[in-house]
Amino acid sequence: MQSSNVQVDSTAGKYVPPHLRNTGDDERKAELEKLKRNVKGLVNRLSEPNMASISGQLEELYMSCSRKDMNDTLTEVLLAACVTPALMPDRLLMEHVLLISVLHHTVGIEVGAHFLETVVRKFDEVYKIPSESKECDNLVAIVGYLYNFQVVHSVLIFDILKLFVGAFTEKDVELVLFVLRNVGFALRKDDALALKELISEGQRKASNVGSKFHDQNRVRFMLETMLALKNNDMRKIPGYDPEPVERLKKLQRTLIHRSAGGSDMKLRVSLDNLLAAEQVGRWWIVGSSWSGAPMISEQGNANSKQSTAEGQFSAKVLELARKQRMNTEVRRNIFCVIMTSEDYLDAFEKLLRMGLKDKQEREIVHVLMDCCLQEKTFNAYYAVLGEKFCSQDRRFQMTFQFNLWDKFRELSSLPSSTFNNLVQLVTRFLQKKCLSLSILKVIEFGELDKPTVRFLRQVLTKLLKETEPEDLASIFGRISGIPKLGMLREGLKLFISHFLLKNAQSQGPAEQAAMLSERAQVATKAMEAKEAKLKL
Repeated sequence: MQSSNVQVDSTAGKYVPPHLRNTGDDERKAELEKLKRNVKGLVNRLSEPNMASISGQLEELYMSCSRKDMNDTLTEVLLAACVTPALMPDRLLMEHVLLISVLHHTVGIEVGAHFLETVVRKFDEVYKIPSESKECDNLVAIVGYLYNFQVVHSVLIFDILKLFVGAFTEKDVELVLFVLRNVGFALRKDDALALKELISEGQRKASNVGSKFHDQNRVRFMLETMLALKNNDMRKIPGYDPEPVERLKKLQRTLIHRSAGGSDMKLRVSLDNLLAAEQVGRWWIVGSSWSGAPMISEQGNANSKQSTAEGQFSAKVLELARKQRMNTEVRRNIFCVIMTSEDYLDAFEKLLRMGLKDKQEREIVHVLMDCCLQEKTFNAYYAVLGEKFCSQDRRFQMTFQFNLWDKFRELSSLPSSTFNNLVQLVTRFLQKKCLSLSILKVIEFGELDKPTVRFLRQVLTKLLKETEPEDLASIFGRISGIPKLGMLREGLKLFISHFLLKNAQSQGPAEQAAMLSERAQVATKAMEAKEAKLKL
C-alpha cells in the first residue's frame, strides 16, 4: 500500500504529475541518464548534412519519452555544447539552433519555448555579473539565431537591444554591434520603424556618454554600423556574410515543409514576459499549466482548479461555448479562439500555435463549420478563415469536404437559417477555388429529393450569377477530363438545363434569364473542354 501513495497526496487527494513522482527513485535516475546519453550522442554527431537524420531520431525520442524530460535534457545538452567561456564558432551555433527550430515546427512550439526561456534566464543571470567570459555573447548569438530561424519574433530582439542601449557600457556597445551584425538587416525588414527609433536612441547615448569611454573606436564603429543599416548598405559592415544563414534557412524549409505546424510559429513574446514566466504564467504556450502561489494557496478550494480555457477566456465566452455544446477542452479552446480573435489572420495564427495533431486538428474544421452554420445570418468571417486553412494545407480541404458530405445527407432536416448559411459557404468555397465542384459527386442526380434540388439550385444559381465568366470557366474546368467524375459532369449539365434555365425563363426578368443562359453555356463548355481535346 505504501507504493500506491506515491502518485496521490493522501491528505489533499491531489494529482501528482509524472515528472514529480518518485523523484528519488534510482530507476528514474537511470532512465534520465540513459536519455541524456542518447540525446548527447545525437547532438555530438550533429552537422548540416545529417540534420534530417538527427532531427528525425530526436522526434522519435519525443514520441517515446516524456516531453518535459526531453525538453529539459535537450536544452541542457545544447547549452553545455554552445555556452562556454570562449566565443563559439557561428556555424556550430547556427546548426544547433536550426535543430531546435526544426523540432519547434515538427514536434510543437513548447520545444522552442522551453529552450528560449532557459536561454533568456541564463542570459539575465550572466548579463548582471560583468566578466571577461564570452558566455553572454554566446547566449545573445543563440537568441539572434532563434530569430533568424523563425522561432522567436523581433519583439524580443528589440527588447534586448533596448536593454543594451539603455545601459550603454563598453560591453553593451560590443553586444549591440554583435547583434546588429548578425540580425540587423532582418530587423530592418521586419520592423524598420522600431529599428530607426533604436538607432536614434543609440546615437543620443553615444553623444552623451560615449566620450567617457577609453576606446572611442568601438562607439564610432557602432554608429557606422547603425548608419549602414539605416541606409541598407551591407558593404559597410565588415565581416557581414548572409550566405551561411540563407543556406541553412533553405535546409530548414525542406525539413519543415511537411510539418503540421504551419508557416508562422514565431513566439511573439517580450523579454519581461519570459523573465516573469514563473509569476505570470506562459501565455504564449497554448495549454501550458501554471502553478503560481495565488492559484494553489487554498488546497480545498475547488474553484481554483481552472482549465486552460477558463484561465484564458471570459466567463461570457465560456458560457457561449457551453451553449454551443463544445463539450471537450480542445473544442472549447478552438471555439474561444475563433470568437475572441481580432480578425481571421489573428485566429488563424492562434489556432496553428495550438499545435494540434491529427484528430484534434480536424476539430478546427468541425468547430468552424458548426459556428458558421449556427449563425442567424451568414457571417463571411468563418468563410474567410476556412479559405485560409484550405490554402494552408490539403488536409484541411479534405476535412471540409468530409464535413460537407455529412451536411449534404442531412439537408432535409436542416433549419432554414442553417440551410441558407450552408449554401453561402459552399458557394464561397467554390468561387475562391478552395474546394472543387467534385464535392458534389456524392449527390445522386438520378434520385434527387426536394431539399437537395433546392440546395443545388441555390448554389448553382448564385455561382453562375455572381461569378465572372473567366472564373466560371476555371471553376467548372477543374472537373473536366477526369474519368471518375463523368457522372457528376452529366448530372450537372442536366440539372442546369432542366432545373435552372427552364425556371429562369418562366419566372425571372428576360435580362436575368439571358445572362444565366450565357453563363450556363460557359460552364457547360468548360466541363466538356478536355473531353473534346481527348476526342481530337
